[in-house]
Amino acid sequence: VQLQASGGGLAQPGGSLRLSCTISGIRLDDYAIGWFRQAPGKEREGVSCLRTVDGGTYYSDPAKGRFTIARGNANNTMYLQMNDLKPDDTAVYYCAADLRLAEPCRGAWSVHYWGQGTLVTVSS
Repeated sequence: VQLQASGGGLAQPGGSLRLSCTISGIRLDDYAIGWFRQAPGKEREGVSCLRTVDGGTYYSDPAKGRFTIARGNANNTMYLQMNDLKPDDTAVYYCAADLRLAEPCRGAWSVHYWGQGTLVTVSS
């Protein structure tokens, strides 16, 4: 199983970035997939969840209204569109997969597979 995250970089406050995660070795409909982030000196936190089997989603409070999680047209990809970025969004972002379908999209993760991180820096 591999999860490959990409798309991080430098953005200005108010700007946008789109993160991508390419997933292989699992059937996406069997998992909840999503994104975590870890800022310097802070614990890793869940950002968003997507349940591809029925389209269920979850967003953490900081992500609501600004971030959108979606499955790509290539079925093994997942995106996180991040708009109106703020300096507090600066973090390493990780994609993740959880074999349980319900709990992650209520904000309760038990991650089975992690991708490597991609760094997002929001600064002027």
